[in-house]
Amino acid sequence: MGRYLLFAWIATTAAIAVAQRNDQPATNLIVIKAGHLLDVTGGKMLERQVILIEADTIKRVGAEGSLPIPPDAKVIDLGESWVLPGLIDCHTHITMQMDDYYADAFRKSPINYAVEAHVLARRTLEAGFTTCRDVGSSEFIDVALKRAIASDKVAGPRLFVAGHILSVTGGHADLSGFSPYLHFDNFNGVVDGVDEIRKKIRWQIKNGVDLTKFCATAGVLSEEESVGAAQFSFEEMQAIVQEAARWGRKVAAHAHGAEGIKMAVKAGVTSIEHGSLIDEEGIALMKERGTYLVPTVYVGYFVEQHGKEMKLPERLIEKARHINAQKRECLSRAIKAAWPIGQAGRTGAGKVCRCDRRFQRPSEGCLRSRARCLRDEGRRGLQRVKTLKPANSLKVPEEGLSAPPLITFAVPAKVSSSAVHAIEV
Repeated sequence: MGRYLLFAWIATTAAIAVAQRNDQPATNLIVIKAGHLLDVTGGKMLERQVILIEADTIKRVGAEGSLPIPPDAKVIDLGESWVLPGLIDCHTHITMQMDDYYADAFRKSPINYAVEAHVLARRTLEAGFTTCRDVGSSEFIDVALKRAIASDKVAGPRLFVAGHILSVTGGHADLSGFSPYLHFDNFNGVVDGVDEIRKKIRWQIKNGVDLTKFCATAGVLSEEESVGAAQFSFEEMQAIVQEAARWGRKVAAHAHGAEGIKMAVKAGVTSIEHGSLIDEEGIALMKERGTYLVPTVYVGYFVEQHGKEMKLPERLIEKARHINAQKRECLSRAIKAAWPIGQAGRTGAGKVCRCDRRFQRPSEGCLRSRARCLRDEGRRGLQRVKTLKPANSLKVPEEGLSAPPLITFAVPAKVSSSAVHAIEV
């Protein structure tokens, strides 16, 4: 369509670098002129806006002509570009990229993932996501990446990380379906019983995680037989939530099956990840308890359509088909119930993280495919986009962080140190 969307995770350092290359004096003042600015708190589009940035802080936003431009400011005129706040992805695995199921499992080590993680982080940022909740990694690679991004060593979104996913023996985050003699000498989140749970959570928090993620049910991309059966006992789920809360952490529960979803909600989790087979009782419980739903809509369809390319076992692709056939109706019920649903791209699963193709050129896949998924699952009746505040499920303040997502620039806000980036749509 030839129009441009400018995601508002504007980069001061890049603009200064451009000025220096052009032999202009460096400045800590940047002025962005935007033809259109989306005000998500007011629910309206503002025209001809000026954004004043000082160092790494957005100081003021106002209509062109009403906001004086300092004479020493570096001015970036975007013409008719559209500016929006940075986006949040509530469910990513940003430190991993599935290419080949068996080769990834048996020919790669955590060192491979650590070396590649910064590339995936940059791609995610360049797709417009300035904040991600990363819900599962290995060897604390996510913690290291988060710290590298925070200290401006690498480019990427602000991260809230879960470290190792907690799983019962033989559960979704355990290595199942292979020889019992196969063993990897690495960290993991496998726990059985309340005592092991408490110790593992404390160990993870000691090593820098921001939240706890556990597998309340079976899943798709693992070789246990079920796709939705509950795995932890209710007592164990309660222990997870209680121990995390003791340390000021929130809990995300991977859950596909209806009973596992309800058990996790009753145990007090902050969010349900996937929620594929949620029933009416589960929706009512979530509304009663204030539990968020993060449905990861697109990834299931991607696995069904492209699983063979990633050399997934047919039984796992069949799991995706089974889930996809039912989750449309289930998610439609949740949407009609008007309960908060978080955006989730499931970065890292099924090459969703390759944002250079799938977000920057929507006709090639991701954006339009996701739009079709949402439309099919009950969004047809929406008259306009409604934004949520996923920060509530992340436990983050709305001010004082770099590039606050999903809030207007009308408040002072930090900006990240990445480049101004336009995406053709």
